[in-house]
Amino acid sequence: MARRARLFVVSGPSGVGKGTLVARLREQEPGLGLTVSATTRAPREGEVEGTSYYFLTEDEFDRRVAAGEFLEWAHVHGHRYGTLRAEAQRLMDQGRSVVLEIDVQGGINVRRVHPDAVLVFIEPPSAEELERRLRGRGTEDEASIQMRLANATKELGYADSYDVRIVNDDLDRAVAELAHVIDTYETDGGPF
Repeated sequence: MARRARLFVVSGPSGVGKGTLVARLREQEPGLGLTVSATTRAPREGEVEGTSYYFLTEDEFDRRVAAGEFLEWAHVHGHRYGTLRAEAQRLMDQGRSVVLEIDVQGGINVRRVHPDAVLVFIEPPSAEELERRLRGRGTEDEASIQMRLANATKELGYADSYDVRIVNDDLDRAVAELAHVIDTYETDGGPF
């Protein structure tokens, strides 16, 4: 059966493990396209320009928004993040499905622009586990952790707007479930 390049959005609250899931998926499925997001926040230790993110000034981000260069963008945790339209299109033109690992606001925005995008919501096993993961990263101060936890409560309210929900309580199982979702939608279009 022929495979069809699709646009997949993987979203969920900060700390839920989206990045780890997508990284493991890409190890198993290296042909998947993964865009690099742009952001106005400063790089964290170890992050690389053009690999981790495109780090843009506020003015450069404004210019690109005005030029219509973003597939989606949103304010998240006091900064702006977005997906460059040209990068996603380039990968799909190569016949590769694209996986966007983006926040919940961005996922909802992609659905407005691309109604056939497949939205996958990653859920934590519990609020307590989400807090433990956020604290375990060691990348945010207490105020930032509290803001992310408050945002998580709001973001979880959008889970029903997504096509598929996966609870990330066991990494291997969650990766296998995500791979199955992608395979299903690429080969037969999924349950639409």
